[in-house]
Amino acid sequence: MAKYRVKVTVQKAVDPKVIFDGNVPNMPGKDEPYEKCRHEEGTEWIVEKNMAMPDGFCGWAWRDLYKDLAVLANGGDFDPWVNKGEMYTACTDGIRPVSFKLERLED
Repeated sequence: MAKYRVKVTVQKAVDPKVIFDGNVPNMPGKDEPYEKCRHEEGTEWIVEKNMAMPDGFCGWAWRDLYKDLAVLANGGDFDPWVNKGEMYTACTDGIRPVSFKLERLED
């Protein structure tokens, strides 16, 4: 079981217009282009010690950041890359990627 809670913050949600140089393709089977991820920059969640995915969190992104989250929640660090108790990680959605900051809460 995890020892620490971890705060997850959306650092940057990349608009598909950036990925496709403004020419965003339509989503399969739809007549509308891909939109930016639903996660807004600055949104925060607290992941409790039971490591359950927070309500409203994207399952795809959760799978991508879980490994880094688990390291921090169990007291590990990623130094010298970042400050102790922190990590920056990203969702691997190549159409609308999102970067997250993870921070171990020492309370």
